[in-house]
Amino acid sequence: MKRPITLNVNGVARTTEVEPRALLAHVLRDQLDLTGTHIGCDTSQCGACTVHLDGRAVKSCTVLAVQAEGRAITTIEGLTPKGGLHPLQRAFWEKHGLQCGFCTPGMIMTAADLLAHNPKPSEAEIRHALEGNLCRCTGYQNIVAAIQTAAAGR
Repeated sequence: MKRPITLNVNGVARTTEVEPRALLAHVLRDQLDLTGTHIGCDTSQCGACTVHLDGRAVKSCTVLAVQAEGRAITTIEGLTPKGGLHPLQRAFWEKHGLQCGFCTPGMIMTAADLLAHNPKPSEAEIRHALEGNLCRCTGYQNIVAAIQTAAAGR
């Protein structure tokens, strides 16, 4: 039995009908067409589905859509300013912090949360923040370099 909910996604109220068991990740992608939120595992292992919920990074495959009602949700699409790239997106591009790109939205959302709460993290703090995000391509070194570049404002 579906019920209507209103989600505040990227600063816009969006109303949709969901089953009570629907995961936020699936609602964002399948019902709201925000496909930047990737689904890699549905078990909270990979971090590809990371979004911000009330300003904190969460794995959207661990949140029921009904739990997010009335809360502020930011996806990778909402992080990107109009007409340009977010500093983290630019740094990932400049420092080659991605290969296939599947993990990139989750990595960037996790890094944005880290930098919002710790604007000048050490390499160890960056690596610790990324522990819940898996990348199967890069080996992480360029991801860490990209986050350091964004933190330095370069």
